[in-house]
Amino acid sequence: MSMAQVCCDSASAAAAVVGPEAEVRARARAERRRRAGEAGRWKHAPAAAGTAEAATRKRRVEAGELLVARKHGAASVAGRRREMEDALSVHEAFAAGGAGRCDFYGVFDGHGCSHVAEACRDRMHELLAEELAAGADEEGPAAQRHPAAWTAAMERCFARMDAEVTSASGRAAASASCRCDAHKCDHVGSTAVVAVVEERRLVVAHCGDSRAVLCRGGDGTAPVPLSSDHKPDRPDEQERIEAAGGRVIFWEGARVLGVLAMSRAIGDGYLKPYVCSVPEVTVADLADGDECLILASDGLWDVVSNEAACEVARACLRRGREKWCAEAAALLTKLALARRSSDNVSVVVVDLRRKNH
Repeated sequence: MSMAQVCCDSASAAAAVVGPEAEVRARARAERRRRAGEAGRWKHAPAAAGTAEAATRKRRVEAGELLVARKHGAASVAGRRREMEDALSVHEAFAAGGAGRCDFYGVFDGHGCSHVAEACRDRMHELLAEELAAGADEEGPAAQRHPAAWTAAMERCFARMDAEVTSASGRAAASASCRCDAHKCDHVGSTAVVAVVEERRLVVAHCGDSRAVLCRGGDGTAPVPLSSDHKPDRPDEQERIEAAGGRVIFWEGARVLGVLAMSRAIGDGYLKPYVCSVPEVTVADLADGDECLILASDGLWDVVSNEAACEVARACLRRGREKWCAEAAALLTKLALARRSSDNVSVVVVDLRRKNH
């Protein structure tokens, strides 16, 4: 058979796909494109008109400040779990004020159900913006961005978030919209790792075992961990739990009262005061060689080291593509699944290179 015949036959076969079969194929292609878009979001959607975020952008533009989007990418997959309990949060220029650019990124890993993680996704940045605004009114913008003020603002924000999800009204609202039973909403919680990126400084607050890692440029330069997992057998955490009257029981790993495999979280009212929501806060100055920030749930960190995650991100950076942050986030989730991670996997990658912003 000649090449011309092959081409003609192929064209005829393609033309023959009409009617219901063509519609099915078109719907399948549209669904694949939709899933690909959800798996690798590299740029946060613009704020809708009339929202608080849009108003913040408008005020800052009117003030003469040029607002350039910082490159970032996010990916989140259920993996081998039946339910998706992770949530991601990205909000550019989320806080008003004259202290410079301020972007918010968060990863929340729920357990028991997804509603606490989703509440953190929807509310955490708003609560932090309120705390920053209140501090600026009392002490001035410059004082509010001092490291000690950042720590205080983060602690108040996490405490308010915890109070919202553990209150009677918060549990009632959750039970009306989630899959868990009303009497078990007090058994639901979420880790939280959030990062606020300023022009030359980075603030990270976390409770639980989701993690933040700073990838610093240069051959042989080790990544900088910006959080330390809150595990029940961490010596200081075990001491705190036992001082409060609780116990750490080893049941398929260290667990608070033999139940929860982390010692700090938002929610989990039935385990208080042994499981607390007080975050550890890290304030770090950014250096010229800093490349990117990786925030991820333990679905990644259980099977991928800090060093390996940074190497993947650097490999994507070296390719020089515009959407390298999205590619890095998607590739890290794929790597975790290839290494048989048994949990949901959620990743946010933020470009920290000064020359790009």
